[in-house]
Amino acid sequence: MFIIQGEKLKILLTNDDGVYADGITDLAAVLAENGHQVTVAAPDRERSASGHAITLHDPLRALKIKRSSLPDLTVYSVNGTPADCVKLAVEKLLDFKPDLIISGINHGPNLGLEILYSGTVSAAIEGSMLGFPSLAVSMNYTEESDFKKAAQYIVDLLNHDNILVDNKNLLLNINFPVEINDNTEIIITKLGRSLYIDSFVEREDPFGNKYFWLNGSDKKVKDDNTDISEYLKGNISITPLKIDLTDSQQIEFLAKKFSKKIELKNDSKIKKEGK
Repeated sequence: MFIIQGEKLKILLTNDDGVYADGITDLAAVLAENGHQVTVAAPDRERSASGHAITLHDPLRALKIKRSSLPDLTVYSVNGTPADCVKLAVEKLLDFKPDLIISGINHGPNLGLEILYSGTVSAAIEGSMLGFPSLAVSMNYTEESDFKKAAQYIVDLLNHDNILVDNKNLLLNINFPVEINDNTEIIITKLGRSLYIDSFVEREDPFGNKYFWLNGSDKKVKDDNTDISEYLKGNISITPLKIDLTDSQQIEFLAKKFSKKIELKNDSKIKKEGK
């Protein structure tokens, strides 16, 4: 893929908050206002924390809908997960190959190892698996959240120093604080551990059966220079990701351990081959 700096891009948008969510609506509008060709393929309902699940045992349906706030854009409502949306759009719905896939803007942050639960980040990972530069974009969500301001930052990022040129492996997780001002810094970070302490609340239904709600609380973060620590400082964090989960150090360690011949005793009554 060859992209010239400042070129108007063909962009596929998705999310995990649903096709009618404010975050994806504002991002699509701002990207389109800046001349980019935007197509939306997003879940027909809330799919938060769906991870990288895909639909195997039910048919997928993509309904082309009209959004009054996005009158000139092609918008698909898909009865699947965020990863489904990306895979289906790239392989069936689009009549072009996108220059970029963006998942978001998510209503709430996606930080640390908890991105493994995130439908938002997983949709971007799916895009990367299919060979396209991909961004996962999230923002701390309150009534004061300005998704359009965050969207303009994404536009500026796309125009910045040929970031997409010859960089099809680009996979970024971007998190915005609730307030963006002149003092807000953009920091390149690594993943932290976790922002929350998970716990289960146990209750009982009217028939005496126990059930559980997953709950959580903020925890003190000790690590510095991570997406979590910069988010807590009110900065914008950009974390480069990769889809190869191989632990290279363990390869070397295990190769040494298994380089010696391992002799196994056959203590069972099964005869060895040839005996």
